[in-house]
Amino acid sequence: MKRVKRSKNQDERIVNDPFTNLANDMIIEILMKLPPRSIARLHFASKESSSIILDKKFIQWYMTRSLTQPRYLISLHRGGYMQMQLFQSLSQDHPYNHNMVSYEMEPDVLYEFTPPVRGLICGRDFTKMIVGNPSTGQFVSLPRVKTRRQDILSVFGYDPVNDVYKVLCMTVVLKRSHMSRNGNAVSWEDIVSEEHQVITLGAKEKWRMIECEYRHRHNSGCKGIYKDGFMYYLATYQKKRSLMSFDLSSEEFNVTKLPEDQMLQQYGELVNHAGKVTIAYQAYNRNVDLWVLEDANKEVWSKNFVVPPLSIDFFGRFRDLVFMGILGTGEMIFASR
Repeated sequence: MKRVKRSKNQDERIVNDPFTNLANDMIIEILMKLPPRSIARLHFASKESSSIILDKKFIQWYMTRSLTQPRYLISLHRGGYMQMQLFQSLSQDHPYNHNMVSYEMEPDVLYEFTPPVRGLICGRDFTKMIVGNPSTGQFVSLPRVKTRRQDILSVFGYDPVNDVYKVLCMTVVLKRSHMSRNGNAVSWEDIVSEEHQVITLGAKEKWRMIECEYRHRHNSGCKGIYKDGFMYYLATYQKKRSLMSFDLSSEEFNVTKLPEDQMLQQYGELVNHAGKVTIAYQAYNRNVDLWVLEDANKEVWSKNFVVPPLSIDFFGRFRDLVFMGILGTGEMIFASR
């Protein structure tokens, strides 16, 4: 057998590697102070640094530290013949520091992203899906959703019991069987989601079909949210708008009734307000009504409202502000109409 000679450059790299000359505690302390993008680069620097960074304890420590230093995630979209989607992730404390990360998506694919979960986001364009970290600019593709359906809802979340990330997808399609014998169309409220499937992120990831005992249809155009091991999304159940929940550990569904409020039944979107599942909508009087879920088991809701400030443009005219969402810090986002 021919003996393979070790290159001098490889020997020099090992000798000059600072991680081999420092104690693990000191290395961890140094790594904990680095921004996410630097951590991502050091993962490929050496075996020593990679083993520390990929260790579950270090990941948990770094995640805990990162949650105390939230970041803004800005999405820009330019339409036209060539679509473009640009993400920028920057510190809330120092929004213009050198740690700002920009990432440009594929020019021919327009992803619709779920709200961030523990620093990761999930994007979908019909059956094509990606998951990534906007703070580092690293994204990976998931297997395509197994469906030919037209209306798809996807929700991204984290299973704390098994320490894994999962994506839930539901699909529905209008077809000939939705026409009655006398030729009249079946009510849209009678149509339910036909497929429920889950994928667990990992080395051998693939979509799995699961059963749901509640015949419901997810509301098109509404986004789901994640909170404490559960996914939440709005759906039509027994011809009424309801709140669906999905336990990421047991992979079981549950349904919660909404208050008997006409506006709530027609409008509103899910948000995480002050750590609670909330349905928010902007009423005709400009106020933002917040229906907060206080107890899911007892179906107890409370109602608050927020009066947005008046905005004056460059010409001294008053402009209405439109509610756009809520940050993790509890701050509300408004944009000029």
